[in-house]
Amino acid sequence: MTSPQTAPNNEVTPELLAGCAAEPIRIPGAIQPHGALFVLDPETLALRQASTNLAAVTGLEMMPGQLLQDTPHAGALCRCLRRWLGGRSGVLLRTELIGIELFDILAHATPQGVIVECEPVDAVPSEGPEVFYTYIRRFLDQLAAAPDLAAMARATVDEVRALTGFNRTLLYSFDRIGDGTVLAEDTDGVLPSYRGQRFPAADIPKQARELYVNNRLRLIVDAGYVPCPIEPMASPVDGRPLDLSYAALRSVSPVHVEYMQNMGTGSSMSISIVVEGELWGLISGHSRAPRRINAQTRNACGMIGQMLSLHIEARQKSVHAAERLELTRIETELVAALSDATSLPEGLAAHREDWLGVVRADGAAIVMDGVVKQAGRTPAVSDTLILAERLHPMDDGIYATDSLAGEWPDLARLTGEASGVLAIPLSQIRPDCILWFRPEQVRTVEWAGDPAKAIDDGTTRLHPRHSFAAWSEQVRDHARSWTRAEIESAISFRGAVQNVILRRAEEKAELSGRLERANKELEAFSYSISHDLRAPFRHIVGYAELLGERETALETTSQHYLASIKDSALAAGRLVDDLLAFSQLGRHQLQSGTVDMNKLAAEVRRSLEPDMAGRSIAWEIGALPTAWGDPSMIRQVLLNLLQNAVKYTATREQARISLDGTELADTVAYTVADNGVGFEMAYVRKLFGVFQRLHRAEEFEGSGIGLALVKRIVERHGGTVSAKGTPGVGAEFSFTLPKRQVSHGVPIIG
Repeated sequence: MTSPQTAPNNEVTPELLAGCAAEPIRIPGAIQPHGALFVLDPETLALRQASTNLAAVTGLEMMPGQLLQDTPHAGALCRCLRRWLGGRSGVLLRTELIGIELFDILAHATPQGVIVECEPVDAVPSEGPEVFYTYIRRFLDQLAAAPDLAAMARATVDEVRALTGFNRTLLYSFDRIGDGTVLAEDTDGVLPSYRGQRFPAADIPKQARELYVNNRLRLIVDAGYVPCPIEPMASPVDGRPLDLSYAALRSVSPVHVEYMQNMGTGSSMSISIVVEGELWGLISGHSRAPRRINAQTRNACGMIGQMLSLHIEARQKSVHAAERLELTRIETELVAALSDATSLPEGLAAHREDWLGVVRADGAAIVMDGVVKQAGRTPAVSDTLILAERLHPMDDGIYATDSLAGEWPDLARLTGEASGVLAIPLSQIRPDCILWFRPEQVRTVEWAGDPAKAIDDGTTRLHPRHSFAAWSEQVRDHARSWTRAEIESAISFRGAVQNVILRRAEEKAELSGRLERANKELEAFSYSISHDLRAPFRHIVGYAELLGERETALETTSQHYLASIKDSALAAGRLVDDLLAFSQLGRHQLQSGTVDMNKLAAEVRRSLEPDMAGRSIAWEIGALPTAWGDPSMIRQVLLNLLQNAVKYTATREQARISLDGTELADTVAYTVADNGVGFEMAYVRKLFGVFQRLHRAEEFEGSGIGLALVKRIVERHGGTVSAKGTPGVGAEFSFTLPKRQVSHGVPIIG
């Protein structure tokens, strides 16, 4: 009835909007004066309330508490009501005599009493009820033959105007936000045409829409009527105003009367089209002059509205079922393909047509672990990540909009690819999700008057716009809306994808279990072999030394052979010791506590003094923050890294080795850097593998296990390790440790 926006010079306050929304349209306390209304006790038929025009309209002179049977001229009416109440048949609609005049009698029971409405019959009908059957039968045949909604709408407006004689009948449907679009019109030219035009949602407030669902037909005989009050105002049953939600004579909002007058209509009738319990649209009849429509004709129009509602609902369900069937076929094929894919993102990317087809989108993206895979017309990867973060978490398990800019104006830059967004989550703890996109569709809308214009006269209520002349508006930042079938398809696909993820997680868990058992067996084997080989290699070294001391006269070649045997046995012994240390690491129970990294660094540096003999090394060791871990194992990490730094700077006249630390949120990062031989970053992944070497053994001795040991120790503490290097310039190794005690990988603060 009113619009929530006004022209720039008409500011609408929240108080005015709240006043409009709270208007008591169900309990106006008055009726339209072309009929009379009274309320009876359902047991005794004693009068409880009545409109002040009861006597003038019907000739019934009644006082509160008076019994209907004791009222002159009410005998026929009394017997009619008794029969109806005895049968408990819902709503009464009959033509009865009151005195010597005919009235259309409408009655319905409420908690406040039986509400009886009496409308004078102007003349004895020349045609009986069978004529309405002819109209309705013809209309049913037209509905059955109608090829589409447009044909159904045209048949409806034609039939309603033929029944009622209004100057103009319209049928309009509501979209998702409540704006109405005129689908069909039948007119004699007296009133202007609104065919194809739109009416803003604010023309019908929320409470009025709810009332349209409950009471599906409303007639306003004369827009210039003076409301007739009901007395007493409060019901004697509950002390509240009489609820006229289902009364045909209910007085309407003054704002709506003003709205009609602004439209140039003197009378109107509205018939609700209710589909699946929601107000789908309205059939409206208008005349320039006042016009009465008798109850029998209104009843026939109401039946037309109900039959149309059922046909629209049936067709919508049929279209929806066909749509879902097609989308389910695509979904089934895609899910089958995903089951065989190496990963979910790769599987979706390999079947992009089906991926888009699941919801008939123009673009799609999947975000998993910060990595984005895309197909079709999509925003940039960086914008997709921003959107995924913005949507996380999705409380309803799905997100759908046809106007992303309307919800987040700062994302209006994405409308070219993602004005419409449909998304499903893949994780509750990370912003992992699948998104589908639709681009903006710019369109021109013809409104019946500027929907932004309402009038604020400085009082406590708004006034509807004055002009209903055609007004064009270009609508931007909107995509084609997602249908219910498409949203249901996305929800179904989410369940299927979650099943795929769960199955892969179970397979991964089973594989991890097997790997864990194999690793334990390998550790046990390595420990056994390493332990058993230590003694033989020591014996070889010992016997080689004894042989060299005893056989002093060996020729030079034999002495070289003997020295080679000793050196090889020593190297093999060191390798066995390193293997033993590596295998014991998995069996070692962490003895964690606060680690003084400065003290450990000093100890390690002293232990390396034999390796630094005759060398010029510039040490740069900063103030190192403390960490949480096993001191003996952290010492091994520092020893291996600093020992490598000393080893790989051996070719430098002036070696530089640094060690520093930085406190982060829950961890501490430490870095060992040198100016040694460095390495190619292309091989950085090989550095931390067992027996992996980037330099020849002839250049730098070592077993190739030290960095693997570093990685394993750091990871057992819940940290990470990384490396950077440049050939001929130097290397930098970093590792992190927890700052405080951890439990199941989560820092315990406090």
